[in-house]
Amino acid sequence: MTMTDTIDQTSTQPALLSVADAKKLDLGEVRKLTMAHLNPGQLHFMRLLGFDRVLIDRAEGMHYIDSNGRKILDFFGGFGSVGFGHNHPRIIEARKTFQDEQRQEICMAFMSQYASALAYNLAAIAPGDLDMVFLGSSGSEAMEAALKIAEQAQGPERSTIVYAENSFHGKTKGVLAVTDGALYRSQFKLANNTHRVPFGDIEALRKAFAADRSIGILVLETIQGGAGIVEAPTSYWRAVRKLCDEFGVLWIADEVQCGMGRSGRFFAFEHHGVIPDVTALAKALGGSKCAMAAMIARKDIYMKAYGNPKKALIHAPATFGGIGEACATSIEALNILYDDHLIENAETQGTYLIERLEALRAKYPQIIKEIRGRGLMVGVEFADISNTLPFGLRHMVSLLDDKLKGSICGFIGALLLAQRDVLVAFTEYNRNVIRLEPPLIVERAHIDQFVDALDDILSRGITGIVKDYIALIALSK
Repeated sequence: MTMTDTIDQTSTQPALLSVADAKKLDLGEVRKLTMAHLNPGQLHFMRLLGFDRVLIDRAEGMHYIDSNGRKILDFFGGFGSVGFGHNHPRIIEARKTFQDEQRQEICMAFMSQYASALAYNLAAIAPGDLDMVFLGSSGSEAMEAALKIAEQAQGPERSTIVYAENSFHGKTKGVLAVTDGALYRSQFKLANNTHRVPFGDIEALRKAFAADRSIGILVLETIQGGAGIVEAPTSYWRAVRKLCDEFGVLWIADEVQCGMGRSGRFFAFEHHGVIPDVTALAKALGGSKCAMAAMIARKDIYMKAYGNPKKALIHAPATFGGIGEACATSIEALNILYDDHLIENAETQGTYLIERLEALRAKYPQIIKEIRGRGLMVGVEFADISNTLPFGLRHMVSLLDDKLKGSICGFIGALLLAQRDVLVAFTEYNRNVIRLEPPLIVERAHIDQFVDALDDILSRGITGIVKDYIALIALSK
């Protein structure tokens, strides 16, 4: 083969799908392509839930609309990403205007009015002296930036990081070292300058700080999402702030999931009257329409880490950090959050959602173990399956509880979607928890629809739920 032959061969265009082709793909074709080129293992779990039988055509407000025109109420919310609902008209208009005016996207050689304005807005919203902003595309990227700025400011002698049990801070290699999940950590070789403590245990934190003077960084989710919506009391957070000041430790508050008004305050830590040294946002920051993330740090920490010309480019923005249309989208989203009083709506509707769920817990005490949460970040924890059975069967089945964890959530989640057109989420660590993070535009009627649907399914009892689930899955084969 000659060099010319090689060039000719590589320049031949393969048979590519167009956007129009993608739009026309039916459910079977999408399933086939997912198996061949995306994640066949994930498709296995989608099949167990019946989620592989739905092909979404479009989305609007509180709903997905599938290829058959069926409206599905979204109480999943993309793990908090769909804060503004699907395709909010003001966000669509802002993006369209940006495109129509042919504004710049990647503008790394020059300053950006859009990145600058977004950074200003975030600094204006953030309390205290959280003033310096780094823009990225994902929660993991924002948390990587948070860990790096803290370690750079503290120096190698104070580089040990304390993180919490059942934490989730992302899946990229750096933050994986402080993500407490055996599944995600797998067999990767991770950074070893970390120390794990129980979440919410101030004495364990005090002992760790006192025993190891190399500890200079503490990273905590203000509300643990992957753990099943777990909070710590105000007394803990105030003690954390005091302890970090006492030992010279920098506290990073991970607000990727619980921030942007989801808890009923812009930042969840504001409920406790404390301010961290560094925080991170993502998910809903993109206006439910694009990928946007931000790390926000105290100015003195930023200046110590990157403040002089020799250090300024150590962690400069990545290629897509501060990309034009994403910044414009986030600017509009932040304004909508306040213009439409969505933070207040999260608190009001969240209170109503929890009240209705607590009534269900009282009605089905053997099935629902606990309701947890704040604002529109709520967890429904179901009992182990043995506890839902008649007394004589409990001991025998309890031996299988660990292997069956998550089964009730799976059964209920599958039935909610298939029979009541409601989508819910699950959790990484406590598989008995259904996670509810509806868009912040949710109304009382949507909550009633969801709770009534859950009530209907729970009224069948565990035997009826299992029977209906088996019938549902059998029909899908």
